[in-house]
Amino acid sequence: MPHFFSTSPSFPVADVDATIRWYQQYLGFDANPFPDHKPYVFALLYRENAEIMLQLVNDYEKPNLYARRLGGVWDAYFRVIGVQELYDSVRDKVEVLRPLQKMPYSQMEFEVKDLNGYVLVFSEEIEG
Repeated sequence: MPHFFSTSPSFPVADVDATIRWYQQYLGFDANPFPDHKPYVFALLYRENAEIMLQLVNDYEKPNLYARRLGGVWDAYFRVIGVQELYDSVRDKVEVLRPLQKMPYSQMEFEVKDLNGYVLVFSEEIEG
């Protein structure tokens, strides 16, 4: 029987290098870009078990879909431990779309927008 153990969203971006720097500076991700020198055409961003793939698409502009659905449209949903600490470390440095709050489905969550317009949700399970 097949066993799935992870998934990685893949984001088209116009500038792989700038995106790497943003994720490193604000969210503490490491990167494995390709090729070994700029300009990069691909990168794997990673932090612990979380990964995002970046693919160069020249002149790409992500459409803004956030307002098209009540509750927003998300591009990546990260389950974390220490969501309050993470929120405190980024809230004054990045664009926060929804501040940290308790959700009716037993999660503490916040949403940010990265430099390309991707909406990232960070969530921690809490007791009822």
